Amino acid sequence: MSAFLALLFRNRLAAMGLAVIAVILLLAMATPLLPLHDPDVIATADRFMRPLSEGRLLGTDHLGRDLLSRLLHGTRLSLAVGIAAALIAAVIGSAIGIVAGYFGGRTDNVVMRGVDMLMAFPYILLALAIVAALGPGLMNALIAVAAVNVPFFARNIRGITVGLAGREFIDAARLAGMGHTRIILTELLPNVLPVIVIAMSTTVGWMILETAGLSFLGLGSQPPQADLGSMLGEARSAMISHPHTSIVPGLMIFLIVMSINLLGDGVRDALDPRLRSGALSRPRATTLVRRQGATPPATDDLLAVQDLRTEFQVGKRNYRAVGGVSLAVKPGESLGVIGESGSGKSVTALSVMGLVASPPGAITGGAVRFQGEDLIGAPYEALRQKRGDRVAYVFQDPLATLHPLYRVGQQLTETIRSHRNLSKSEARMRAIQLLNDVRIPNAERRVDDYPHEMSGGMRQRVGIAMALANEPDVIIADEPTTALDVTVQAQILCLLDDLRRERGLAIIFITHDFGVVAQLCDRIAVMYAGRIVEEGPTQAVLGAPAHPYTRRLIACVPELGGGRRELAAIPGLPPVLDDLPPGCAFAPRCTKAEESCRQGEIPLQGPALHAVRCLFPERAP
Repeated sequence: MSAFLALLFRNRLAAMGLAVIAVILLLAMATPLLPLHDPDVIATADRFMRPLSEGRLLGTDHLGRDLLSRLLHGTRLSLAVGIAAALIAAVIGSAIGIVAGYFGGRTDNVVMRGVDMLMAFPYILLALAIVAALGPGLMNALIAVAAVNVPFFARNIRGITVGLAGREFIDAARLAGMGHTRIILTELLPNVLPVIVIAMSTTVGWMILETAGLSFLGLGSQPPQADLGSMLGEARSAMISHPHTSIVPGLMIFLIVMSINLLGDGVRDALDPRLRSGALSRPRATTLVRRQGATPPATDDLLAVQDLRTEFQVGKRNYRAVGGVSLAVKPGESLGVIGESGSGKSVTALSVMGLVASPPGAITGGAVRFQGEDLIGAPYEALRQKRGDRVAYVFQDPLATLHPLYRVGQQLTETIRSHRNLSKSEARMRAIQLLNDVRIPNAERRVDDYPHEMSGGMRQRVGIAMALANEPDVIIADEPTTALDVTVQAQILCLLDDLRRERGLAIIFITHDFGVVAQLCDRIAVMYAGRIVEEGPTQAVLGAPAHPYTRRLIACVPELGGGRRELAAIPGLPPVLDDLPPGCAFAPRCTKAEESCRQGEIPLQGPALHAVRCLFPERAP
């Protein structure tokens, strides 16, 4: 509960809404205990007394009734009706949606077509028709408001349920012999309950408005009973001559609905697991920079990452994803970055051009220099000009990075024209040439394909073509062959290697596969817990690994034709990045670790060509 409230109060508007509605609810609950006038007593001699009159804080209405008393009693009644209508609509609508989405087929068609028929009527006309059939009265207004909102819940929850009903955990529940009722109550309902709560929190205010509208028309509460809508209806004839009689209930409706809507937004953000990181708004165009300490001096490398530090602030926890990484590449050189998942490889790559999402990410130290120019903290326009032009990316899953609604040719031409002053026809010819360069057969026809019409290998080639579109100096390839079969993987690697040699590209290749770096890379940097633990020429690192972590990683690779042997594994798990151990982060998993390994900073040391961050390396590099 405390975590939920902490997330809720991060949204200041939601906190303000909660404070306002809490005060209103306290006043409503305390109304019977307060020394108020009887809200239904008529005193024609005291008609239309102004606010702050003696004994009448908010004045009186056209019948001399105390407005403060009627306001508090009416607020109490309106809140009760609105909340009750929301609960009824949520329970009935959600039940309909879950049943339709879970069973599907004919049940889904019959149920949802009935819901569609209800939605075909304008909701206010449908509510009026229900009240006309049942007769005026607050209870009938409640039924009408709940009924017209049932389709809203049914539609939303049915859509969520359809996506869940085909998931593996539902199939597993069926195979375990669970009945339909038990699956719905124990498997589906807990997963859709946050959505139901969010929908309720955002519709209570709307239901209060609908109830007030019916009462305003004389179809809700009946005299002398007061709610906010009937108070407005009774005051409309005196709106010009005595405006306070309309302003008082109108202002209360505004405060209730506005505060509930603000609170509903906060509840949605706090319950949605995708927003719990605190990223409640669109990420910044560039990564937030909170650099501390001195900036490293410039070097003569094409691209140099110098003591880079990138962190993620999630609540009170600070994850040090990159903890002082230094890398460099020269023209025509290929550098392989390898390590377990979570070691900081991708965050390092995204930090180069300020692509780490902020919030919650931030660059807190170091420098990234392209041809001597520091990119950290550079103006957005300067970074935008270099992204895809001088420094390009090839991502792991092209189906996720290519836009599904645009043809690949359109996406290629957009990439070209954003940096080159070319006509559409010239850009299209350039796109076709790029597809030919990456060896896509029949490029003239495939340029008009959508991404889903291509195989995984073809889409990956399109991603490489997009990276090459503006003849960049550096390509950062983030595991571009992980999801491909070995034949296509070999073709992609050969393609990248040929392009590197032909065009003098510098490539930073991020991967888990030592076989890939052996084929493509001149040098290797091994990462663990956000730091480089070993760096050197490919043959030196693979042939004589100095760091125990590198040796254990290589030992995990199966060897064909080497006879039967036990497949090695590294015991334990990588450390949690918000609680890194002192000294060497690999020490808890290392068989050679001693007490000195757990104390103080361990530098990356050794010859410039082969350095290792270890006090007791396997052999001198």
